[in-house]
Amino acid sequence: MQTILPQQMWYPFLSVLSFCWGACLGSFLNVCIYRIPREESVVHPGSHCPACNTPIAWYQNIPILAWLALRGRCATCKAKISPRYIGVECLTAVLFLLVWLKFDLAAGPRPLGLAPVASLAVIPLCWLVIMGLVLGTFVDFEHMIIPDRVTLGGMALGLLASMLVPSLHGADTWLAGLARSGVGLAVGFGSLWAVAVLGEFAFKKEAMGFGDVKLMGAIGAFLGWQAVLFTIIVASFAGTLIGVILILARQKVMQSRIPFGPYLSLGALGWIYWGPQLWDAYLRLLMP
Repeated sequence: MQTILPQQMWYPFLSVLSFCWGACLGSFLNVCIYRIPREESVVHPGSHCPACNTPIAWYQNIPILAWLALRGRCATCKAKISPRYIGVECLTAVLFLLVWLKFDLAAGPRPLGLAPVASLAVIPLCWLVIMGLVLGTFVDFEHMIIPDRVTLGGMALGLLASMLVPSLHGADTWLAGLARSGVGLAVGFGSLWAVAVLGEFAFKKEAMGFGDVKLMGAIGAFLGWQAVLFTIIVASFAGTLIGVILILARQKVMQSRIPFGPYLSLGALGWIYWGPQLWDAYLRLLMP
């Protein structure tokens, strides 16, 4: 008779719980995405329709299900609710689930080729990074800014988290974790700061927003210097590709501003899920 390991029993339940937890925090992120750029409190007042100001009942605020039940409209005034709300909730739920699927006590092969994680403490820290990336991405898309709560807060939290959980950087001591986090922050912030300064000198105008520079510093603080290099490579390639497509589709012109934060977030997410494997593959490509 086949023995059922303890992990096999509770793993499916916690996988569902991770998805639901991500959806709930995605609902909170929607509040942040709307209110933070408008310099409004994310706590008070409670959730309400921006069109008629009617408070939203708890059962009308259940992530994903409420938007579907209301068919994307306010229950009172029937004003349209942006599909972004359910999109952010679904996206955050899926990203949280994928992080959880990385966890394995034996650090064995994971679904979808995900990079395995054996330290349970790393999982909530990855969730925290994902929340910052999702918040920064959608605010940048709409307002062309990245909130300091994401960037400056991310740098501070990255240093603190690296001391408390050195395994986030593969370190054994708090001092080694802090050192690797500091190097990542310096490389991330310094590399894009140099690009911004040189770009402004060459083109005689702002080439990159300072929010992108600070975001890269936060990514480095949490994920390390290798993640910085990986993120910049992925973001540059993705940004160039999408920019060319938009220009060919006549949605943008060569001089148009394109938010770079979402592409940095894409690169950072790639590192969180598959970074070590892709990094090794890249090095083998350079040095066969």
